[in-house]
Amino acid sequence: MSTVICAHKDRLPDDLLPGINYFSMYRHERVDISTVGTGLLRDIGRARMSPSTRAWDFLTFALAVNAADLAVGRARTADGWTRSIQLEVALHDPAPFQPMRAQIAEALRFLTGDFWQLRFVDGGEPPPRSTNVQRFDADCVSLLSGGLDSLVGAIDLTAHGRRPLFVSQMAKGDSDTQRLYARRVGGADRHLQWNHNVRVTHETERSTRGRSIVFFAFAAIAADALHQQTQGRVEVYVPENGLISLNVPLNAGRVGSLSTKTTHPVFMMRLQAIWDELDIPGALLRPYAYMTKGEMLDRCEDPDLLSELAGQSTSCGRFGYYGYTHCGRCVPCMVRRASFKRARLTDDTRDYVFDDLSIAGPAKGANDVGAVARAVLKIEASGAPAFTAGQFSFADPIERRKFEAVVQRGFEELGALLRDHNVL
Repeated sequence: MSTVICAHKDRLPDDLLPGINYFSMYRHERVDISTVGTGLLRDIGRARMSPSTRAWDFLTFALAVNAADLAVGRARTADGWTRSIQLEVALHDPAPFQPMRAQIAEALRFLTGDFWQLRFVDGGEPPPRSTNVQRFDADCVSLLSGGLDSLVGAIDLTAHGRRPLFVSQMAKGDSDTQRLYARRVGGADRHLQWNHNVRVTHETERSTRGRSIVFFAFAAIAADALHQQTQGRVEVYVPENGLISLNVPLNAGRVGSLSTKTTHPVFMMRLQAIWDELDIPGALLRPYAYMTKGEMLDRCEDPDLLSELAGQSTSCGRFGYYGYTHCGRCVPCMVRRASFKRARLTDDTRDYVFDDLSIAGPAKGANDVGAVARAVLKIEASGAPAFTAGQFSFADPIERRKFEAVVQRGFEELGALLRDHNVL
């Protein structure tokens, strides 16, 4: 089992024990200790926000999960993937978290595919306090990643007369795009753009299945701020198409956490339950849960603005690996390309490294074309219910049929793309 300890710098020992990953939370003063969250005290202070203790401690916890996810490698585990992580986090008020340890560990198990043992202790950083708290001219929160789905979500909410407080998790290659999108929908002054700033003193794990929990923690801080203005429950919009959210494994080798679960309905339900127990006033909403990416583009409320901005969005699962260029042949890239075709929009994405899918051979990097093609043929032969058998057992019969239908239509979009490229 790997041990990770995340605490205020003054709570960390002078003599570090070997084999333990130590992280200083929010502050960076020792080069021999990894850090996470540096800059957030400054950034939240600049936003003139005073988070509640519970929302703040949830952010602290989420940062610690992200730190552990990066610090503990998968390669040396028994199966080359599943880790056992003991995570100790110092919170300002750990009492509300103590009875929820098993519940939170179960949610993390689903998200990252690992076994987690959690320990919450005293001595965490207190929430920042502003003497002149900002009032946001906003009526909901919406995640704004710089991806195509979050662009559609921002456009649609604005077209419906909503005033979202946009929340972005900064990422290299996306930060400028996030600001552009917020500005173009009239929300530049309602845009929180923060960074988790993890620095690890050794080689990091690249799978990053736990990264998204920080994004949701930023949303929790934003929802808490609006709740302080209205005293009401705050809607938190998570714009993601149903096919990618469900992320049904393409084959038996990609089951479990080998397929990401960032916005999977099971994780979202568990996250909502945790927020409810902690009295975090955000209501997570997935407005596109039963739509494909192509349907999202086709039904966007402002097609002209979408057409202008869509090509600047990021979808690639290996964007950094290819020098911040879309590879063109990972699952997210193919879903993206198929969605432009479905919506009859010109795809003016700057470049695809592998533009012609029919000749995307075994060059560097993984290639998902064959796996997607086989899945398309299986669904065409037997239908989505047979392909997804058992994957949606968490849902009631009506919702299960909706999930099966979005998978069916999503793979129809992918099939059309692959036939265009003479793959099928």
